[in-house]
Amino acid sequence: MASNLLSLNSSKTEFLLIGLKQQLSKIHNSSTLIDTTQSARNLCFIFDEHISFSDQISALSKSCYHHIRALRPYLDLHTAKTISTSIVHSKLDYCNSLYYGLPKYQINRLQHTKNAVARTVAQAPKFQHITAILKSLRWFKIYERIECKIISLTKFSIPLSHCISMTSYLFSLLTVTTHALRLILL
Repeated sequence: MASNLLSLNSSKTEFLLIGLKQQLSKIHNSSTLIDTTQSARNLCFIFDEHISFSDQISALSKSCYHHIRALRPYLDLHTAKTISTSIVHSKLDYCNSLYYGLPKYQINRLQHTKNAVARTVAQAPKFQHITAILKSLRWFKIYERIECKIISLTKFSIPLSHCISMTSYLFSLLTVTTHALRLILL
C-alpha cells in the first residue's frame, strides 16, 4: 500500500481471521493498525471467524420476518405468492450454496423463516402442518433449494465434453434434477 501511496482507513476496515477455535487461539492480535472483528460483511453476506454463519442467518431471518409482517392478510394468494417470492425468497436464495454442509440446526432456522412465509401466503394457522402448504405452493424446502442451486451451477459449469466421461449416476442425477426443476418452475 505504501509503494502505491495508499493509506489504510482503520475506521472503515474490518479484519477477520478465519479458522478453527484451536487455530485462532494460537494467534494473538499483534496488529496495531486494525482490530480484528468477530464477523465481517462482504457483498451483503456476513462471514464469521468460525464460518458458522450464525450472524448471517440471524440477520437474514430478522430481515425476512420484517417483510413477512408487512404482507397483508387481505392479499389474494397469487399476489402474496408473487410478493413473497420476489422479496423473501430472493433473500433466502442469495448465496445459499454457502450454507451447504452447515449443521441441521442452522438450516432449520432458515426453514422456520420459510415456513412462516408459506403460512402467511396461504393464510394458514400457525400450527397447521407445513409440508402440505409447501406442496400446494410448489415450494422446495431450504435444503432442497440449496442442493438444486449447487446441482444447477455444477451442470452449467461443466463442459459437454466432460459430461460424457462423467459417471452415469452423476450425469443422470443432474439431468433428472434440472428437468424436475424446470417442471416445478413452470
